[in-house]
Amino acid sequence: MNNHVSTKENFNRLTEFRQALYQYGFLRRRDALCELLDALLVQGPVPSLAWLSCSVEFQRKWHSLYAALEDGRLDEAWLRQYLAQQLPQDGMAVLALDVSAWPRPRAQTLQDRQYVYHPTAAVNGGSVCVGYAYSLLDWVPEPRSSWALSLDVRRIPSTQTAQEVGVQQVKAFCAARQQGVNALDIVAADVRYGNVGFLQPLQGERCAVLTRLRRDRLLYREVQPDRERGRGRPRKHGPRLAFKQPASWGTPDEAQELEDAQWGKVRLERWNKLHDRRAAEVPFDVLRVSVHLEKAKPPQPIWLAWQLPSILPEGITVTAEAIWRAYQKRWPIEPSIRFRKQSLCWTLPQFQMAEAGDRWSVLVSLAMWILYLARAVVEDNPLPWQKPQTQLTPERVRQGIQRIICKIGNPARPPKMRGKPPGWPKGKHRQPKPRFPVVKKTQIAAKTA
Repeated sequence: MNNHVSTKENFNRLTEFRQALYQYGFLRRRDALCELLDALLVQGPVPSLAWLSCSVEFQRKWHSLYAALEDGRLDEAWLRQYLAQQLPQDGMAVLALDVSAWPRPRAQTLQDRQYVYHPTAAVNGGSVCVGYAYSLLDWVPEPRSSWALSLDVRRIPSTQTAQEVGVQQVKAFCAARQQGVNALDIVAADVRYGNVGFLQPLQGERCAVLTRLRRDRLLYREVQPDRERGRGRPRKHGPRLAFKQPASWGTPDEAQELEDAQWGKVRLERWNKLHDRRAAEVPFDVLRVSVHLEKAKPPQPIWLAWQLPSILPEGITVTAEAIWRAYQKRWPIEPSIRFRKQSLCWTLPQFQMAEAGDRWSVLVSLAMWILYLARAVVEDNPLPWQKPQTQLTPERVRQGIQRIICKIGNPARPPKMRGKPPGWPKGKHRQPKPRFPVVKKTQIAAKTA
């Protein structure tokens, strides 16, 4: 997406984006959803979700806020298609795939809660909580920044793993990017996805896959054609390559050393067409990255798996350095998730419906898109103790976006008075909501371990 355009064009792009969300993305309760989105952008961190109804941008009553999330409907298929069109049409685009937790330890009325990984600042333990896990497929427009824009946000049910949901998200994105695109899309993921359960279903897709591997993996090379073939079944696995045994590595297919301002002296080693023992028909390249070699005790190297797309766009060559640079670009998803939780109140509400949390998660991701589109037209409005910025972060854009929203207006219609509701009928018995136990995913996790 080119940001070096005139202010008028940026205003038009932001206005068209908001109008498209209102007209096509929001199917039911669109007026309340649109006002809730503006209130979220302007208000910032609040003690509870109901406080957003006190914002100037939200003209309706507080109960319309909850009704928009509980009864509203979003066209998620159209949103995925529309957001995929915002990516550059040529060059190289890096997408980060990650999982984040929404803790709900005391919500016994919510169904399908699980034990999910939740890193905290606790000294002893504190890395597992009860709640929901969400899979995020984000586009990273700039490296080493705080901008990561979600293309697809889905809750991971107990009947599926993070790898299976991630495969569905990547395939849906590839289907949305089929027409008229000459860009190389790279899906960069952490070590959670570094297995054949994630690589094999994505073989033959139009996007490349780049994942981190464990340091104790054992892979195999291709089978070399024997001159004299004996009896029995043909071999599937060639010579072994164990990450912990340098003697088994052999000569890499590509080796390179370079100097980097952040990582110092870097050595890159690449081996082509390796495979796992469980899936010999899924070849991929392996890259070993060693950084800070000038130190007496350099950090341990990392291993990356690279799976080529079905068709490589014209004019793009993928070297070992390009693969390593692409994996570094996935880092902005970490501060982006932290910003959504701290400033956009992603995990603050305590909904009684899991579907309401899903709609709220999509709404928060759309707020990140609006902030990114408004970055080119918003003026820096620092607090007295803050220094001015030239490259605005999401928080600094949020501090000055109120003037932009007031200028372009809200596409929502003004509210209509509906009268006072009768309330709960006197004498009608209230049925307590059912309680659900926490689901353990031990059997499913063992299949893809």
